[in-house]
Amino acid sequence: MIRRVPYAAIPFLKVIFRKSSMSRFSLAQVPRGILWTVGGIALLAIFGLLRTFMFSGAGKGEASPPPLVSIVTVDPVELADVVTFSGAIAARDEAALSAEGESARVAALFAEVGDRVKAGAVLAKLDTSLVAPQVSSLEASLQESKANAAVADADFRRAQAVANIGALSAQEIERRQAAAIAAEARVKVVSSQLTEAQARLRRTEIRAPFDGIVLTRAAEVGQLAGPGGAPLFRIGRAGGIEMRGNIAERDLPRVSVGQAAKVSVTGVDRPFIGKVRLIGAVIDAQTRLGSVRIDLPSDRDLRPGAFARGEISVGSGRRPVLPQTAVMSDAEGNYVFIVDDASKVQRRGVRVEGARAEGVVIESGLASGDRVVTTAGPYLRADEPVRVAK
Repeated sequence: MIRRVPYAAIPFLKVIFRKSSMSRFSLAQVPRGILWTVGGIALLAIFGLLRTFMFSGAGKGEASPPPLVSIVTVDPVELADVVTFSGAIAARDEAALSAEGESARVAALFAEVGDRVKAGAVLAKLDTSLVAPQVSSLEASLQESKANAAVADADFRRAQAVANIGALSAQEIERRQAAAIAAEARVKVVSSQLTEAQARLRRTEIRAPFDGIVLTRAAEVGQLAGPGGAPLFRIGRAGGIEMRGNIAERDLPRVSVGQAAKVSVTGVDRPFIGKVRLIGAVIDAQTRLGSVRIDLPSDRDLRPGAFARGEISVGSGRRPVLPQTAVMSDAEGNYVFIVDDASKVQRRGVRVEGARAEGVVIESGLASGDRVVTTAGPYLRADEPVRVAK
């Protein structure tokens, strides 16, 4: 909007033009370059004054309109109360197999990851170059001890046969009896040593404790294995698979053993239906999470270690659902902006129950009919007037 030049500026302009007209008689001798410079400056000054007078105050008295916002009216909808959690697929019963007895190097491997094995199947063999000779030596010693025991027992029996006729003294008979007893004891000692050596020899074979599947294999040929070392194999019992997850502390009281659960595994389109088998007795002090185990049917797509998400339906209820852009948070917690009857925004603290594909589920803090701002919330202040988009 262009305004006319105020009367206050007219005298000022007259003075400028009067001085210009008076100087005609004395400017003839002034160099033309200086005249052009002075004239340019004068024109710029005049233009600046005109612009200032014409446009100053053009926007005064015109208040900027209130910000335009979009709202949604709170209308609680019927929702199934679902407890969600995440975790991993695992074998229900696992066994970590390590070397027992003396340390030895892995001599041979007979199983790979994913192999299904029977109870007692040999998975690996350790080097027997030290144990096997001991077993052979003790077997020979046992045979020798048995032979010596048989001879000593025969001598004692013969001495007993002639004891009545006095052919041998009582001292000789007692000596032969002691020799027979010592020989028999020697047989027992060597037999025990042989049993121990044979047990050590059997421990050089890593066997499956039950029917199952090989989950991991850390053993390699030539690797030194010994007691206290890392497990060579991990075996999962056949037919037993479960999901091990963690549930928020506030949701744990709503879950009970036997409830149906739906489990989704990454990379698999179809869900798996199971049941809650076990609920943890403690809550982690750091994460505030409790453990839960879901018993699942055996399936080739349920591989131990796979990431999984679980859902447990614990009832239903009416809850407000808002767009994610409507819910904000700061140091005081989650909140929304409500448009009141005076078209001003008011801050309202809310408690969020969870998030779904439809939006954010509000547990408390809103009432039916509240008008919640869905856009421009971060740029608003409490008690600020707004315009509601139609």
